[in-house]
Amino acid sequence: MSNSSSISHFLLLPLADTRQLQLLHFCLFLGISLAALLANGLIISTIACGHHLHTPMFFFLLNLAFTDLGSICTTVPKAMHNSLWDTRNIFYEGCAAQVFLIFFFLGTECFPSTIMCYDRYVSICKPLYYRTLLGSRACAHMAAAAWGSGFMCSQLHTANTFSLPLCHGNVLGQFFCEIPHILKLSCFKSYFRELGLLAVSGCLVFVCFVFIVFSYVQIFRAVLRIPSKQGQHKAFSTCLPHLAVVSLFLSTGTFAHMKPPSVSLPSLDLSLSVLYSVVPPTLNPLIYSLRNQELKDGLREVILNVFQKE
Repeated sequence: MSNSSSISHFLLLPLADTRQLQLLHFCLFLGISLAALLANGLIISTIACGHHLHTPMFFFLLNLAFTDLGSICTTVPKAMHNSLWDTRNIFYEGCAAQVFLIFFFLGTECFPSTIMCYDRYVSICKPLYYRTLLGSRACAHMAAAAWGSGFMCSQLHTANTFSLPLCHGNVLGQFFCEIPHILKLSCFKSYFRELGLLAVSGCLVFVCFVFIVFSYVQIFRAVLRIPSKQGQHKAFSTCLPHLAVVSLFLSTGTFAHMKPPSVSLPSLDLSLSVLYSVVPPTLNPLIYSLRNQELKDGLREVILNVFQKE
């Protein structure tokens, strides 16, 4: 028997058993993290420097890029370090910080994604009310509410999880500190309070998902009334990838935290964690930039200005 006061570190799940596969995972995560950092960094720089991009849609895309940067920098670097140096350790305090940051960035990311869907709904279905519903003050309030909600949620979950007594060792079945795997180490019946909080968070995510689906149903109904086939194709090609990535992020993240322990398998847990914590931050910049001519033009201007100054 052990408790949380005697645990100084946790042992994370190794991604591979052989040295060659460990180095392969390191290279894979290095490529993914560099791509995500570069793409999200370019989006942030382009929107910040392009005055014509200071609109509600790009404002929330800027917030989404910040959450993507934070989430990819919270999970991947430690996994890269462990694969490169053939170790599994993470300090107790580092694990608590990782849980807090993961919930903070991924929890906050749910809200900009929902608000961006609302932005598209208003711009397509209620264009006359766009400036009224999405003015600068309303956007600032929604962004502050998103970041504040993410902070409060992460603080609540982290404090509650790490106040539980741990009775089943310090070996985690995940490559980063994830709350369901920490709860498996806690004493019997001591984690029901945290399960309740996870259920409340799951309900909030479900509400966001229902709102997103409802908004896109209204958007698709409006798009189908467009007489131009080219206009319909452009609208669907813009909206469907966003809907697919948001659905992937919300469904896998919710299932990873709400599934019963009997469904827990190392390969399933690893796949789910990658799908909600690594894939969306990498794909979001591609989806929002490749289909957006304004953003591509702004990026081109930023690059030209850099070379002209040199």
